[in-house]
Order: sequence, then structure tokens, then C-alpha cells
Amino acid sequence: MQRRELFGFLSSSAKEMLREKKDVEVIIRPPYFNDANAFATECQNCKGECASLCQEQIITITEDKTPKLVFDTRGCTYCDECAVACPSDVLLVENKHLIKASIVINQDKCLSWQGVMCFSCKDPCFEDAIDFKAMFMPEINDKCTNCGFCITRCPVDAIDIKKVS
Repeated sequence: MQRRELFGFLSSSAKEMLREKKDVEVIIRPPYFNDANAFATECQNCKGECASLCQEQIITITEDKTPKLVFDTRGCTYCDECAVACPSDVLLVENKHLIKASIVINQDKCLSWQGVMCFSCKDPCFEDAIDFKAMFMPEINDKCTNCGFCITRCPVDAIDIKKVS
């Protein structure tokens, strides 16, 4: 194995381990619940209709049979389909709220904060929730709906989502 192959392998393995660790630590629920405790009790007999009908395919069913949002490839459009599909009324359209999370830009990893012109996070933002100071230094503003579309577009994984109670 050549040195370049070794470092490429180690880098990809480290990224995968970090991504798995992130998934284990952060469980973000779909934005249509009223009682977080209902997931543990009511989702046990469900077949995961919310995940199968999610237009963006960001809902996955965990080992304990509860739904969580995963922003690896897309974000949430707040389309209501998961709430409409929920047979146990854990998710209801009338309980619609913003995703209980916070989007943050890691300035140490962000290309723009390092002086490289990059608008990868701003382009997919439907809400115009990312402001740039001059042409660099992006910041999340109060228009953010925590949909997660910016997370998947960042080429250096500089955008994180943190669960908020």
C-alpha cells in the first residue's frame, strides 16, 4: 500500500467514525410532535410510515423503532407527509414547529472563514438565513428554520446541527 492510499484510507475511516459518533449522540426528531416521551411508547408497534413517506428521505427509524432526522444528503421541506402518515398521532400537523435544533458554522473548518470564496451553504437556503460579512464569514441569522439543507452542501463539513431541548 502506498503512502497516499494509506492516508486516504485513514482519512475516510476517521470521517466515517465521526459521522457514526454524531448519529449516536444526536437524535433530532421530525418537527410535528408535542410530547417527546410519546416516541418511546407509541412508535414501538409502528411500521415506520413516516420514514417511508418522507419526500426527502431524511427520516430513519432507529433501533428502538423511533424516527430521527438524518441530514446526510438532504434537508426537511416541512411538507407534513410524516405527520399525515403517523398512525399513532405522535406526529400531528397541528403540532408543527421548527426542528428543535440549532445550525452552527464551525469557523475553523469553514472555507469562507479561511478566506476562500465559497457560497455552498447559502445557495440551497430557501429562507435566506445565511448572511455573509462582505464576501466571506458566513453567519446563520434568525430566519433559519433548521431544515438542514446547508449541512449537506458544505464541502468541508463545517456546518453542524445541535439538538436543542
